[in-house]
Amino acid sequence: MTDREVYSNPLIARYAGREMSALFGDQRRFSTWRRLWVALAEAEQELGLQISDAQIAALRSKIDTIDFEAAEEYEKRFRHDVMAHIHAFGDAAPEARGVIHLGATSCFVTDNADLILMREGLNLLLDRLAEVVANLADFAKTHRATPTLGFTHFQPAQLTTVGKRACLWLADLCMDEEELRRRRDELKLRGAKGTTGTQASFLALFDGDHDKVRKLDARIAEKFSFPGVYPVTGQTYSRKVDSQIVDALSGLAQTAHKLATDLRLLAHRREVEEPFETEQVGSSAMPYKRNPMRSERICGIARYLMSLPAAMADTTATQWFERTLDDSACRRLVIPQAFLAADAVLKLLANVTKGLVVHEKVIAKAVEAELPFMATENVMMVAVRAGGDRQELHERIRVHSHAAGDRIKRLGEANDLIERLTKDPAFAKVDWSAVLNPSDYIGRAPQQVDEFLAEVVAPLLSRYRDRPSLDSDVSV
Repeated sequence: MTDREVYSNPLIARYAGREMSALFGDQRRFSTWRRLWVALAEAEQELGLQISDAQIAALRSKIDTIDFEAAEEYEKRFRHDVMAHIHAFGDAAPEARGVIHLGATSCFVTDNADLILMREGLNLLLDRLAEVVANLADFAKTHRATPTLGFTHFQPAQLTTVGKRACLWLADLCMDEEELRRRRDELKLRGAKGTTGTQASFLALFDGDHDKVRKLDARIAEKFSFPGVYPVTGQTYSRKVDSQIVDALSGLAQTAHKLATDLRLLAHRREVEEPFETEQVGSSAMPYKRNPMRSERICGIARYLMSLPAAMADTTATQWFERTLDDSACRRLVIPQAFLAADAVLKLLANVTKGLVVHEKVIAKAVEAELPFMATENVMMVAVRAGGDRQELHERIRVHSHAAGDRIKRLGEANDLIERLTKDPAFAKVDWSAVLNPSDYIGRAPQQVDEFLAEVVAPLLSRYRDRPSLDSDVSV
């Protein structure tokens, strides 16, 4: 069968970046297994086992040269993927065949490799996240003082600014960065723990020398630049680690979904839009359509990612004693998919936030339509200072506001509240030009943007000054 005749994972074919797709590919996974076998042999040699430099050199020279067809044939025979790759590695470096996997159980390579790959995946995600934060920080700074309608219950409330709203999105992204970074920095290696986590096989290899067994564990972690190993494990490291990481990825998806939903609503209002290319088609039937397809795709992939923590929670909760194998198939599906989905979401977010389009005249028109209602408290205060009775003025404004609202909703006509108030003698001393400046109703929004960017966002971005340039083009 050809590639076109079988299912293709959309996360790889359409959505995620090349770097993340390669990270969870066979070449990276199984070469990581080999790196672990080499590290184990090196550490065992350093601690006194009879393993020669030539054997280690032979293994090291074949880390990336993997005969996948041979490994597949071995797996058909043994029905065991780790044993298949041990034999394939032994064929590639026959002089070292006898020292491959010495004292280890399968989870030495499978679990440790998963931890290594997840750490690398978190690094990729953090770099992408920093790009999104940088894009939004520039956007917030540009529009720090652009008045816009604020909404509660999706009903017009008081004014805010376009930049301040962007800081709401940024604040959640900053929390996600902190959580992903914490998960990455606290991640440990499983190390060399043996079949049930007791290290009995390694204790036998080192003739009962407990100190050497502990050093072996620590040295393997050092060789992969981990801060240490999990002090106790069963055959596997606790699946709670997987659950916590996928929870953090789900948290990122929650932020992305909220941000993209806001953009979809703003696009409906024609106030802020995602990039729309010259020949982009919004609808096969309606040529005039400008659908927010990138934001909709963010929501769709984020929704999928938010569904994955349940599988990891179930896997963590149902492990029996030192381990059961029912975790394996689920983890093979969920962990790569969670990282690929998170990468796809961030890739889309980077693309969208890099090219947001603000229609300031549309925003100003919406502000102008609602400002009379929002100005009423200030109008009342001015009239009170001019000698009016607060309670009487409140009642007059209430009556006029309801009449104006009825005109808008029932007749579909413009807001005439200010015209009604100017004709009311109770408000004769109000300077209407002074109370209808939108910038007087945005509070400290511009200053809040400045302070947030300086105190929170700038320190975050300083951690990623040397981040690599990642592809954020939308391929489909």
